[in-house]
Amino acid sequence: MSDILDELLLQAAEAKRPPPPPPQGIPRPWVPRWIRQPIKWFLLPFVLIDLQMQRLARKLIRPPFKQEGKCKKRGNCCHYVLIRYSRSFIGRLFYFWYTQFLGFYPRLQEPQEYEGKLMHVMGCRYLREDGSCSQYHLRPLVCRQWPVIEHFGYPSILKGCGYRSNPPYPEETSDVLDSEGDPRLKVL
Repeated sequence: MSDILDELLLQAAEAKRPPPPPPQGIPRPWVPRWIRQPIKWFLLPFVLIDLQMQRLARKLIRPPFKQEGKCKKRGNCCHYVLIRYSRSFIGRLFYFWYTQFLGFYPRLQEPQEYEGKLMHVMGCRYLREDGSCSQYHLRPLVCRQWPVIEHFGYPSILKGCGYRSNPPYPEETSDVLDSEGDPRLKVL
């Protein structure tokens, strides 16, 4: 993970107030609202179907971690959203979709490395001062899925958000596989 991103995520976890906007300000989308909103309403059923299919898959194939707790509605997870960076046409199309339709804006100009991949560090323009979302019913899938509980790997949970995993993260020790200490390895 890049040092800049590591510091930003640590600050977001402990923040009591929203971070300042980027130096150049929050850019306004150039796609008019009267175009964005109907498209988002049209795509909402597909987003909800996808979310339900993911929940069904979790019931059939249970991940090794279970999500516990509830959201504290601080909005800290919305300050630094990571979106995969790609130079391809499809990657630029996704970036356009995220910035013009879903309400994200770049917090940093340069992509940052996270878990070996380059990521855009984005913020959400729909986040209110009290930490709530002004577009809650039309929020994107990335927001609906948070916190991310992976089938393979560790959960992505921001410290202090109210969620936790069960079992808790194992402490980082050595790279030796120990089936006695980690219950997820008993499946192997």
